Amino acid sequence: MAAKKLLMIVGDYGEDYEIMVPFQALQMVGHTVHAVCPGKQEGDSIKTAIHDFEGDQTYSEKPGHNFTLNATFDNIDPADYDALVLSGGRAPEYLRREEGVLDMIRHFVEGDKPIAAVCHGLQLLSAANAVEGKTLTAYPACGPEMQAAGADYKDVAATEVVVDGNLVTSPAWPGHPKWLAAFLDVLGTEISP
Repeated sequence: MAAKKLLMIVGDYGEDYEIMVPFQALQMVGHTVHAVCPGKQEGDSIKTAIHDFEGDQTYSEKPGHNFTLNATFDNIDPADYDALVLSGGRAPEYLRREEGVLDMIRHFVEGDKPIAAVCHGLQLLSAANAVEGKTLTAYPACGPEMQAAGADYKDVAATEVVVDGNLVTSPAWPGHPKWLAAFLDVLGTEISP
């Protein structure tokens, strides 16, 4: 397996697990992962939030970690990357208003490059007009938005994954095992026992 170069677009109050876990796990198997945020530089940090499912009508939110960016958004050329990772949390609700973010996402979509998106990260794909005709999942509260944008939205358990070609989606961080395994499969990553 050739190591891949992956781009991860993150922002303040992105979901802690959905940033930290893929960032570390994808590096663990040999891929290079660059995490960037508009308006921030390499070495800057973002604040994350931990979203938990505690029996309420929606998730609860608690302070997460400070996550240090390892690349600068303004220096990124998406053509240098093999795949894209989009985490959830609250960050996508404002990142989707950044034209530079949407342009980067469109590069991956138009090039049919692998994209892994989880939870509210699908809001970024929707804002980039990249979900029409796609079979996908997202956090259930984003389901109506995905349907309105023309996606074939699947309401699956939080532990599940939906794959449509190079697009790998899961409703939330409990789906990490299947979501990351499916993404590694799409990337062609082979892990030997």
